[in-house]
Amino acid sequence: MSQMLLVGLTGNIASGKSTVARLLAERGALIIDADVLARRAVDPGTRALAAIVERWGDRVLQADGTLDRAALRDIVFDQPEELEALNEIVHPEVARLREEELAAARARGASMVVSDIPLLFEKQLTELFDYIVLVDAPRSIRLERLVNDRGLSHDDAMKMIAAQMPAELKRARADFVIENDGAIDALAPQVEQLWSSLARTAESTTASSIQH
Repeated sequence: MSQMLLVGLTGNIASGKSTVARLLAERGALIIDADVLARRAVDPGTRALAAIVERWGDRVLQADGTLDRAALRDIVFDQPEELEALNEIVHPEVARLREEELAAARARGASMVVSDIPLLFEKQLTELFDYIVLVDAPRSIRLERLVNDRGLSHDDAMKMIAAQMPAELKRARADFVIENDGAIDALAPQVEQLWSSLARTAESTTASSIQH
């Protein structure tokens, strides 16, 4: 059985992490997206959705029985204890789905998987990965993106930025840092270099495990 290289991709809000994930996917990376898993975790019929309704009632459901994300967000946004309760319901299900995806990739003989996880450091998941890639941009640029691109108010954008671990602490613990403070033209060469480095490492890891 070959050893599969596990890479964690993270970045604070509006850093451009999703763009980097897309560029890696275009180069052949197998991406497991935590946001996609989080949506699957609360699909109709899931344990997580049942637990959410049990705690907050039918007001968090849409007419078709799916989760009303806006209604739930309004409840938990400024309520740390409510947000923690939600995380305790959803995160174990996301972890379970990620393990299923990794097992499937391993069974197919994949040499490397990149897990896109926004709160990788906050949730203390660093030990699960061989390498951590951080996408970063200055706070002023991230604030501008949230306001201009996503239509948030300045206050809401500042709250979202402040709620996450400072990027400086993450930079110190990352194996690779992608600087996304300019145009996408400046981003692509960095991603190309990252992909080459990871692919070489994955190849040598697989070769080593086969020899042994």
